[in-house]
Amino acid sequence: MLPRKLRDYLAASPGVVRIAPFVIFILLTGAQGKFGVESAYWFYFAKTVIGAWMVLAIWPLVKELKWAVSWEAVLVGVGVFVMWVGLEGRYPGLDQLLGSGDDAEASGPWNPYLVFGQGAALAWFFILVRTLGSSLVVPPLEELVFRSTVYRYVIDPDFEKVALKQFHWGALLITSLIFAVEHNQWLSGFLCGLSYQWLVIRKGRLGDAMTAHAITNFLLALWVVGRGAWQFW
Repeated sequence: MLPRKLRDYLAASPGVVRIAPFVIFILLTGAQGKFGVESAYWFYFAKTVIGAWMVLAIWPLVKELKWAVSWEAVLVGVGVFVMWVGLEGRYPGLDQLLGSGDDAEASGPWNPYLVFGQGAALAWFFILVRTLGSSLVVPPLEELVFRSTVYRYVIDPDFEKVALKQFHWGALLITSLIFAVEHNQWLSGFLCGLSYQWLVIRKGRLGDAMTAHAITNFLLALWVVGRGAWQFW
């Protein structure tokens, strides 16, 4: 799947192999909507396909990148979803705090019905893409960066020596704060980061947090489409 030289380089570069796919994913996110309204949807499709390929490519090179299911993962996944929806509108979003709310309103919500038509095949295609992307591609990419790499790096730059179950207040708060500012719903993002990191520390593995993240995002996708709550996307 990867050229031999690139594979060898990534295998010998624990930080790069964990962070580079996420950086590429974020760069593609930044291109959404820059080439017309429809480009937001086509770029999301492209970054989902590329993101899935990157996850599969690095899977054999990252030992902690394994899905795991537990009752704690299910509980946290559902709980974070309830919290995320329940806190909506109860505090100012990051765009409001930074004074960029008008720009966000001008660009409109991520709603394929408005662009391609209510019930149009392309609209449903992009809804499916976003649901699968947020549920299966985003969790391994984000959990690998935040809960595995950044958290442990704060404890010790030689992060592979740090056990996933090691508790560290500073690393927990710093990682959750960084995760918070990645989301417009920053408070929900912060609490979400705390919850997923607690799972990793409790179980001593990354897979439960990946599963919880997938459950949260899948339930949120159902909520968005079922209730027309496009602001979450």
